[in-house]
Amino acid sequence: MQQQQKRRLRRRQNQTHSSAKLKNAYRKKKEDSLVQILKDRIRKDGKIKAGNVLKVDSFLNHQMDIRLFGEIGKEFKRRFADSEVTKILTIEASGIGIACIVAQYFDVPVVFAKKTQTKNIAGEVYTTKVESFTHGRVYDIIVSKEFLGPDDKVLLIDDFLANGKALEGLVALVKDSGAKLVGAGIVVEKGFQVGGDLLRSEGIRLESLAIVESMDEDTQTIVFRDDE
Repeated sequence: MQQQQKRRLRRRQNQTHSSAKLKNAYRKKKEDSLVQILKDRIRKDGKIKAGNVLKVDSFLNHQMDIRLFGEIGKEFKRRFADSEVTKILTIEASGIGIACIVAQYFDVPVVFAKKTQTKNIAGEVYTTKVESFTHGRVYDIIVSKEFLGPDDKVLLIDDFLANGKALEGLVALVKDSGAKLVGAGIVVEKGFQVGGDLLRSEGIRLESLAIVESMDEDTQTIVFRDDE
């Protein structure tokens, strides 16, 4: 009798273990599928310009592919599901679209750091300076203290990561507010630039969906970090 019970228990344990393995494999397959779709889209529609500029404005940061954004939102939700996110923080302008879609899956508000103080921002603000890789200039970014505070658990979302200055600015705003930074979700990271390594060295949890290892303007070829 005891041996039968032990056999049944082992069978249940094996079934549970197999089920968990299947679920993990399915999740990994979905993640790999999205990452591959994203990389294929970058190779197909991305344009490499002088100065290490990768233009993906046909689907990511000017014209936006909302179906693709939806899958990206699901993936960031999966990766940060245990982080109890209460707020998504991004920077204007190109990060706003993807941040809004991601926020739907967390069911939390989006706050975007403004690059100029306008009349509709009243009261006290958090502010810091940021250097733009794309535009080659330094500007102030601003978030109202009304929308970011010590009770928040903040996930940073942005379309691109290059030298890391924009994300460093957002990190500074989160620290000033007393909120907890749970991590950063990036759609495309330029792995050959310093931003990713810098932020990881500071202990920030950085989840980048596609990491560009190198790109060539003459041949218009892109190599991703995990390419085999």
